[in-house]
Amino acid sequence: MSQPKLQAQPIATPPTKPAGDYQTLVRDNYRRLSQALPGFIPRREQNYLVAEIGKVLLGRYDRARRILVAEAGTGIGKSLAYLQAGIPWARMNQKKLVISTATLALQEQLIDKDLPLFLPHCQPAFRFVLAKGRARYCCTRRLEALAQGEAQIGMFETAQALSPSQQQQLAELWQAFMAGNWPGDRDSWPQPIDNALWQQLLAERHSCQPALGHQRCPFHLARAELDQADVIVVNHALLLADLSMGGGIVLPEPEQCLYILDEAHHIAPVAREQGSARLALRQSRRQLEQFNKWQGGLNELLGADGQSALGRLQQSLAQLIPALNGVYRQLSGALQRKDLEPDNQGCLRFPPGDLPVGLDELLGVLKDDVQGFCRALGPLHSQLSEQLKLKPSQAATIEAALATLSQQQSHGEQLRDGAELLLRATGPKQTPPARWLELVQHDKQELLLCATPLAVGHLLEQWCWSRAAAVVMVSATLTALNDFGYFRRAVGLRADDGSHYLRLNSPFDYQSARLIIPPLSCEPTDPDFDALLVEQIPLWLKEQGASLVLFSSYRQMNQAAEALRTRGLSLLVQGEASRQALLQLHKMKCDGKQPSVLFGTGSFAEGLDLPGHYLTNLIITKLPFAVPTSPVEEAMAEWISLCGGNPFMQLAMPEASRKLIQACGRLLRTETDSGRIVLLDKRLLSRRYGPALLDALPPFTRELG
Repeated sequence: MSQPKLQAQPIATPPTKPAGDYQTLVRDNYRRLSQALPGFIPRREQNYLVAEIGKVLLGRYDRARRILVAEAGTGIGKSLAYLQAGIPWARMNQKKLVISTATLALQEQLIDKDLPLFLPHCQPAFRFVLAKGRARYCCTRRLEALAQGEAQIGMFETAQALSPSQQQQLAELWQAFMAGNWPGDRDSWPQPIDNALWQQLLAERHSCQPALGHQRCPFHLARAELDQADVIVVNHALLLADLSMGGGIVLPEPEQCLYILDEAHHIAPVAREQGSARLALRQSRRQLEQFNKWQGGLNELLGADGQSALGRLQQSLAQLIPALNGVYRQLSGALQRKDLEPDNQGCLRFPPGDLPVGLDELLGVLKDDVQGFCRALGPLHSQLSEQLKLKPSQAATIEAALATLSQQQSHGEQLRDGAELLLRATGPKQTPPARWLELVQHDKQELLLCATPLAVGHLLEQWCWSRAAAVVMVSATLTALNDFGYFRRAVGLRADDGSHYLRLNSPFDYQSARLIIPPLSCEPTDPDFDALLVEQIPLWLKEQGASLVLFSSYRQMNQAAEALRTRGLSLLVQGEASRQALLQLHKMKCDGKQPSVLFGTGSFAEGLDLPGHYLTNLIITKLPFAVPTSPVEEAMAEWISLCGGNPFMQLAMPEASRKLIQACGRLLRTETDSGRIVLLDKRLLSRRYGPALLDALPPFTRELG
């Protein structure tokens, strides 16, 4: 996807106006839009969503907390709704509208379709831009160094040898950049850029120094565009990374933003990932030892004035390396003595509040020593920056040294944050982090100490909810079992905190689609279930044009595919080609009136858009209950049990309900779609929880066996 240009000239931002002016603007924009679009059909649910967003933004529900959580079913047109309501309010109140999404497909829809569609009909006018992570841009210093044949791209970071095809692509990139025909971002190059080559070109935080004055740095030029834009489209990972650092690092500060969080059901998992830590003990020790050997070379660059700062760095390293080695020896020895026993996946989870004997003390020492190391790096960085101004002839050497110091600063901060999370004390009502030890399969000597916060709601409250000018969270699936409670707890909202909730049903005719649960001889927990699938699936594919079969695991999908192909079935199976290639072939077969069958797992149950004749027969082989196999899932289930709760009812059921609704949502994508859903899981009828899952589904015409 090419980097979008800013779409309009900057205009004077009007002062804050009363609600009447805002509402008039929204109505006038809607009138212009509806008159300009051929065949425009008003959508009652979409207009209601616009009105409710407007009420929240105007403070009609709570002036101190302008937060809306809206479940808007498929077909409502939620993106155009929040643009109509959000852009005029943000422009009138001198705020930035930041739209965050989970998928590239929705980003492309906003940038390439929805925003350009609304732009000519909107007052006040606006400019929009796509914000991308640093790793989507090349570093011009690295690009130039590699293009000119330099093997060294950092003080102790040696480039890998390039193949002839990589060298050819590198030359093309460099020539296009120098000619001004390529802005330096990966997405705007017309052909895929080789992954190994891009790893040597990408801009990284530790080697990207804005103070170095690179006038043509693609990353910093893109960031400058953000200052001029009124609407910024971003993904959840970049948004939460910025918020976790305090906000205002890459994106505007939260107080200056109206946030639209689309696909908001992904927010809590992404926030959990942002708060996680993985300490590679052996690799970290080797890296610090290598840095210790190198840092003596700073003597010549710093001169006499830098000797005291360099001495403090050497002293901090003399403490930090043994501290890190002590943690490694403690865990390695416990594993050799069998005091610690990892599972067959190489993981050993520590129960809540329980670290191996002595590890907490060693981690405390490590945390203190790494803080001293980070403090020692600061003065050296400042002094080198001054030397850069005084000695322009040594710019390349000083820049490389600055990049190395920044890399070590980043590494030190990761060690410090990881040690803090592993040591975090929790009160009686606080949820402890999941903590575990992981053996790296390809390096039997490497040990990873890992920690992930289980409850991230307080972080989201601290980072965003309490600071933002306003927040609108939307998705087609925010409720679970017909209730917002599961989502609300995950993201840290309370029922009485002033946030407003809205649920709008899809305008689609669900009665035209059939939900079939056939009479089956066994349940998915039965050993004969795999054989049952091989018998049942062909029955429900017979005489069907476009089919999608969703499985709960790759193992089950591949096993069924192998058995069914021996019976002569032609199948398009996830993983055997790219997603795009499979969908393209599926559509070609459907357009040619040939039967086509897609096999997919969970990722095909969300975000897959096959309207009309591209999908009329959806088969779901099994209810999407997650098995708590990861350390994070195990820790969450254990904590709920310790608190007297029921992990199945509080975790598994709500999540299964949400995922089942998403999976069923693949069938009807437009107002004229029809077809059937076949659920090959009799537990919906045989278990006590079945009716609750069924009642949470849209009102399909049911045929229950």
